[in-house]
Amino acid sequence: MARYQPVIGEWYQTPEDDLFEVVAYDLEGDTIEIQHADGALEELDLDTWNQLVLVPAGPPEDWTGPLDLPPEDLDDLEEHHQSRRPEGYDYLNDVDGLS
Repeated sequence: MARYQPVIGEWYQTPEDDLFEVVAYDLEGDTIEIQHADGALEELDLDTWNQLVLVPAGPPEDWTGPLDLPPEDLDDLEEHHQSRRPEGYDYLNDVDGLS
C-alpha cells in the first residue's frame, strides 16, 4: 500500500496524523527505523512499511525536540534537510486522499 520508498531523513504522515521521520534503513535485513515526532523510536519490517498508508510530510515545527545536539549542529541539519529537496518543492503537492 505504501507508495513511497523509505528515505532516511524524510518525514511521512499517516491518515491518523502519526508523523515520523525515517532514521535508518537496513537493506539486508529489510528493516526501517523510524522516529516519531515525540522522539519515540520504532523498527518496522519492509512488509509492515508496505502496508502503511503514507504521504510525505514536512517536519513538525520543533522537529529538533528529540535530538540531543548542540545548537550549532542544528543549523547544519537544517541546511542538510533543505538541500535534499528540489527548489520550490512543496510536500503538500504529494498529498492525496487525506483531508
